[in-house]
Amino acid sequence: MEDPVTTTGSAGVLSEPTVRVDGMRKWLPLVAVCTGTFMLLIDVTIVNVALPDMATDLDTSFGQLQWVVDVYALALAALVLGAGSLADLYGRRKVYLTGLGLFAAASLACGLAPSAELLIVARAVQGIGAAAMLATTIALINTSYEGRDRGTAFGVWGAVVGAAAALGPILGGLLTELDWRWIFFVNLPISVFGVVVTLMAVQEARQPNAPRPDVPGIVLFTLGAGSVVFGLVRAAADGWSAPVAAGPLAAGVLVLVAWVLVERRRRAPMLDVSLFGNRSFTGIMLGALLLNGAAFAHNLYISLWLQSVLGLSPLQGGLVFIPLSALSFTVAAFAGRYLQTLAPRFVVGGGLVVIGVAGLLLALVDADSSWTVLVPGLAVLGIGVGVANPTLASAALAAVPRERSGMASGAVNTSRQLGFALGVAVLGSVFTAQAATVLREGGAADPAGTASALTAGQAGQLIGSAPAGDRAGLADLLGSAYASGLHDVFLVSGTAGIVGGLLVLWLVRAAAPGQAQQRPRQAEQPAAAPTR
Repeated sequence: MEDPVTTTGSAGVLSEPTVRVDGMRKWLPLVAVCTGTFMLLIDVTIVNVALPDMATDLDTSFGQLQWVVDVYALALAALVLGAGSLADLYGRRKVYLTGLGLFAAASLACGLAPSAELLIVARAVQGIGAAAMLATTIALINTSYEGRDRGTAFGVWGAVVGAAAALGPILGGLLTELDWRWIFFVNLPISVFGVVVTLMAVQEARQPNAPRPDVPGIVLFTLGAGSVVFGLVRAAADGWSAPVAAGPLAAGVLVLVAWVLVERRRRAPMLDVSLFGNRSFTGIMLGALLLNGAAFAHNLYISLWLQSVLGLSPLQGGLVFIPLSALSFTVAAFAGRYLQTLAPRFVVGGGLVVIGVAGLLLALVDADSSWTVLVPGLAVLGIGVGVANPTLASAALAAVPRERSGMASGAVNTSRQLGFALGVAVLGSVFTAQAATVLREGGAADPAGTASALTAGQAGQLIGSAPAGDRAGLADLLGSAYASGLHDVFLVSGTAGIVGGLLVLWLVRAAAPGQAQQRPRQAEQPAAAPTR
């Protein structure tokens, strides 16, 4: 690419229009990275508001709805570290572009899916593409910016991360008013834009002497985490003692133990488990895990309550999340810029405690509540997310040696998405257990089956199928059961946030990210031009 023409005034100084153009071009790599990051993270939560329409259109069960949400986050969590190894070896820009293309193709398949099973498969492939993108984002920022610009870039990126998760329900509601399939079709033009800007502005770079990907580690971690999540999802439907739940849970734990043993013996593991001997690294990983679980996993159940029980439209249900979206983005922009000089234990730990308080405020919901009961809790939740989210990635980098920075950034992304996947599955068990108890006490004929139908967004169908004289009483019972289950979900989320915050405050002793960034940076070697 040719250098831009430099224009000068009469004194020979750079003119203002060229300064402005150069300044804009300087941030194009950040635009490319944030485009993919926003799109892949918003797809974690954008489906929540669309779930009732999906359930009706595709005739899904609650377990299938959970997998539509969870399989994406699980693929993202399981593969992001392995994708990072591929990026180090073959080139970060190349892997990022491959992920964008795969994500776009899978989004098209999701939008065209004729059944729940095919939608789940397409969501898994979408998660693979998202892992390839997410694995390269921090490395691309690191190689594109230096000094103060890098701090600003990380602040903007952190704000985008927080806003993406929060904006998902709002955009999902808006698009679902057209058709739920548009929540996937919208990714196609965004992907094209991301590819164009990446090709224009992002330079290729790879790690010198990068090791080969740790295939045994990737396979074992994927099988172990997948088995645990599968067991948790089945526990929500069949109970914890059911073989279909207990078997996968036990098998998953054993596979994860085997993964740890294998990783300890490999020369170039996907994750150096000895890093967990560093209490600061352990604290940051726990914080990332519990943050996504406490802050976002319950949104699935909120969306179903707003639409299937309170009767809000998808757009109205999405707009309820505005306090979370607006405050998380605003606070994250401030936190990313001004809180980098504070110790991460106070920023991340304090943010998690605020998230926990938000969960307790949300737990004020009861059978007589309207959507307004959620507003104070969602506002406080937005503040907590905005404080904690931007610092997680840079705190992980500050907690490990420079040569492990890529591994640390991949690990924190893994913890985020695994926390979300586990949170959705665990909260499903909490919800169905409490809702079934209320239904049983209310004299429902099939409490467990009715609770599962409730969680699949089928309250309207249950009421409509009852005799006319019983509908009012059944509506009250279903409303009470859902509110009671939602109350327990919020209590568990709030407790997880507070416990996570206290663990971070106790464990983390790393320097402030702003101070850690002053250490000399290991040189990155630009990739050679491909030969033909």
